[in-house]
Amino acid sequence: MSHLTYPEVGATAGDLPGGYHHIRASRVIGQGQAALSNAAAALLSWQMHERAGVRKISGPAGAVEGCDLAFRWLGLRFECRVVSVFDEPDRRGFTYGTLPRHPECGEEQFVVELDPQTQAVTATITAFSKPSSWIVRAGGPVPRIVQAHMTQRYLRALDVTRPS
Repeated sequence: MSHLTYPEVGATAGDLPGGYHHIRASRVIGQGQAALSNAAAALLSWQMHERAGVRKISGPAGAVEGCDLAFRWLGLRFECRVVSVFDEPDRRGFTYGTLPRHPECGEEQFVVELDPQTQAVTATITAFSKPSSWIVRAGGPVPRIVQAHMTQRYLRALDVTRPS
């Protein structure tokens, strides 16, 4: 079994570690418990990835702590491991971290959350990452631009207010 490529496992749950590029992005994606349930189902079953154009090529049908996954996007392969899954009444999601066959080194957390007062459902993506090799570093700003683009695609993919 491969090891995660970064030592700060679980850091997306708190203060993000130094030495990495950070992302925190949120979007209101619906209202009420049904919207939370629908978004959580899409998130935890990899439908968010599929809707954003990322294909799961190996791994379980849903997010399971400790499972390894491989995704393909534009011919590139990305391998990661789910390091946590949470299923609380008003908050659901998971965190995965990079494995050696990933162009980045770091962690990404995906959360859908219901505000009990306003009933707004918000999707939030938090990540820290850096290039895993010289060839990715040679891409200059391109990896950051791609990551920002994919973050927005993932948030749109969870938006239950948008028509399919």
